[in-house]
Amino acid sequence: MRVCVFVDGENLRLAINDLYSAQFDKNEYLPKNANWSVLYDDITFKAFNQVDPRQKGIRLRTYWYVVQGVNSYPRFLKLTERSEEEIKEWENRNRTILKNFYGGDFFNRPDRERIDQLRRLQDDLYREDRKIRSRFHGFTTVQNGISRRHQAVEFRRSGDISYNLLDHKFGKEKTVDVNLAVDMVTLVDNYDLAIIVSGDQDFVPAAQAVKNMGKQVVNVAFRARNGTLLPGGARQLNQTADWSVELDWDAFRKVLGISSETNDHLRV
Repeated sequence: MRVCVFVDGENLRLAINDLYSAQFDKNEYLPKNANWSVLYDDITFKAFNQVDPRQKGIRLRTYWYVVQGVNSYPRFLKLTERSEEEIKEWENRNRTILKNFYGGDFFNRPDRERIDQLRRLQDDLYREDRKIRSRFHGFTTVQNGISRRHQAVEFRRSGDISYNLLDHKFGKEKTVDVNLAVDMVTLVDNYDLAIIVSGDQDFVPAAQAVKNMGKQVVNVAFRARNGTLLPGGARQLNQTADWSVELDWDAFRKVLGISSETNDHLRV
């Protein structure tokens, strides 16, 4: 039987961080020593062996869904656009963000004090924007390296992810989940069985649509070290899928190339 694996990239990354928070540096994008082709081949094997060991599944391709770009905010002024009038205009456009960041009393300060502080802030925003774009470029480089080194693993990019330059936090992805769901349906003639690596219940309608077209659907769930399933939408997705594959904490760790030792210096 022909198998395609559909991977929710951000969901997988967060699952790895949750499972191995004491062993893996969360500042790294993905484990450097992971054998991804072995992982997806092993998932394919487990998907068939769990129901009928006589059946053999051939993993044709793994589609790994990630964002195409980063959309940072608030937008900052160029060096040539930092006159007093333009600073005040920028302040008015971003009043809510600045109030949350500095506090409500910020706007009671004298104009000169506020303008000087906002000019310094513009330089900070510029540096943070360059930093996060460089980091995101590193993510893409890692993805391209995985595609080159591992058999039939393809990254499919769409949309962007927001990034708050003030509190240094990522927001939600846009279009990635939709792209995965659409591909599951439009590529349905290319496979007999779809494996979803995600705990997101948003994929329930796509899974049901694929089943309605005569295909089988398997969902992958992650077990923590204590044996419990990771929280999320896995329960709803498991109920819709024909069956599920559960990844054992230690076996998954070994394929990812993560040490079993606790990295105390990485813990926050």
